[in-house]
Amino acid sequence: MAERFAIFPLTDAILFPGLHLPLHIFEPRYRAMVSDALVKDRRIGMIQPQRPTEGAPLFSIGCVGKISNVEALDDGRYNLVLEGESRFRILRELDVKTAYRQVEAELIAEPEDEVLSSVERAGFEQEARRFADVQGYSVDWDSVQRLDDVSLIDGVSQIAPFDPAAKQALLEAPNLRERCELLIQLMQFFTHRDDGDEIITLQ
Repeated sequence: MAERFAIFPLTDAILFPGLHLPLHIFEPRYRAMVSDALVKDRRIGMIQPQRPTEGAPLFSIGCVGKISNVEALDDGRYNLVLEGESRFRILRELDVKTAYRQVEAELIAEPEDEVLSSVERAGFEQEARRFADVQGYSVDWDSVQRLDDVSLIDGVSQIAPFDPAAKQALLEAPNLRERCELLIQLMQFFTHRDDGDEIITLQ
């Protein structure tokens, strides 16, 4: 079933179902978007533009989220947290009078009860440790080991410092296993140095 909602095109920002994305809203058109969403159903679609320019075409897949926490500031800005509900595929962008863009989209049904094998999980954690060491990240690995597979893989996919094209590929991966495999490849690419100093990404 097609649904209609406002979208927030933001380069280098993706959201996964069940995860949270903090946002600071300051542009007038997006302040209006948040205000309208709070009156309506509190839902906003996060999606990346294909180029970081005004009015750029959008990637076809994003994630709709519900505003779970919001702080309205005195000058009209908002601090909010968006909780991911479902990935979506754009059917068409709507011709609207609002300053913010709106789309008609279909929600993507997520596979249920996805898990990795013990070998896949161990392989991912090994590569993640190597990646974190190279990047100089401090990680609470005891907490990581307590995460379920979906929270771990989607969580890393959402926050990892990859380029927008790579992050989009992670969002579009059809299932947990394929996302895990892609994430391992990206961590390997990202930590590789050409002649000792150039970081290779998928951009």
